[in-house]
Amino acid sequence: MKYKRILLKLSGEALMGKKGFGIDQERLQEYAKEIKSIVNAGCQVAVVIGGGNIFRGIQAEKGGMDRVHGDYMGMLATVINSMAIQSALEVLGIETRLQSAIKMEQICEPFIRRKAVRHLEKGRVVIFGAGTGNPYFTTDTAATLRAIEIEANVILKGTRVDGIYTSDPEKDKNAKRYDTIKFQEVYEKGLEVMDMTAFTLCKENNLPIIVFDMNKLGNLMKLVNGDKVGTLVEV
Repeated sequence: MKYKRILLKLSGEALMGKKGFGIDQERLQEYAKEIKSIVNAGCQVAVVIGGGNIFRGIQAEKGGMDRVHGDYMGMLATVINSMAIQSALEVLGIETRLQSAIKMEQICEPFIRRKAVRHLEKGRVVIFGAGTGNPYFTTDTAATLRAIEIEANVILKGTRVDGIYTSDPEKDKNAKRYDTIKFQEVYEKGLEVMDMTAFTLCKENNLPIIVFDMNKLGNLMKLVNGDKVGTLVEV
């Protein structure tokens, strides 16, 4: 196994599946089975998921809502998604712990780094909810911050495309996929991988990122075993 401890970053939109809103139970179960497969293989797994399938603070701001207020609502949306992932994993017999950057004792533990690491060492999946707990930061930044704190080997960014392309593959048929790319190249070419705060944090801490298609069954296991899937971003 190439990666002993990973942080899996999922978008909230990915949970919608074929729906236009909310959570598609079929997609949720697929993701849970994929995560279970690598946990059973001995990989330590942390998860951060966005909340865009329920609420997006930035979009709310465009409609006239206060940005800070909207961002906090978005953080609560990530907790809903985190609880959904937690439930789906536990149905499959996987032990989990949900930690939140915003205190809500009836639902989840507060984020405590040492506790999170201990849970991982015991084979539990740790899900980090509520972003960083601060407005103006995305769940990409939260994922990067938590990955650095728990000393993850890599961030696996699950998307609906199979890597990073020269341009948007859904709009440009001639777009070419990178197998590997350097952080500096991403800056120079203006490619969108993560928001710039998160991306810079990864670069400064020498934390590689792999962008891959989460919807293709078996990809997660291949990545953990070191197979070439998606696009690797490294220093």
